[in-house]
Amino acid sequence: MMNADMDAVDAKNQVELEEKTRLINQVLELQHTLEDLSARVDAVKEENLKLKSENQVLGQYIENLMSVSSVFQTTDTKSKRK
Repeated sequence: MMNADMDAVDAKNQVELEEKTRLINQVLELQHTLEDLSARVDAVKEENLKLKSENQVLGQYIENLMSVSSVFQTTDTKSKRK
C-alpha cells in the first residue's frame, strides 16, 4: 500500500510541476509580448512627434507662400471701385 501511495503522491507532484512550468512559460511569453508592444508604442510615439514637426514646417511654408502670393492677398473693394 505504501508504494501505491508514494506513486500517487509522485504523480500528483509531477502534475503540479507540469502546471507550474506551463504557467511560468505563459508568464514569460506575456512578458515578451508586453515588451514588444511597449517598444512598438515608443516607436509610434516617436514617429508621431516627427510627423507633427513636419506638419508644422509644412504649415508654416504654406502660410509663407500664401502671404507672398497675390492670389491669396486680401482685396480692398473700396479702392478698386474708384
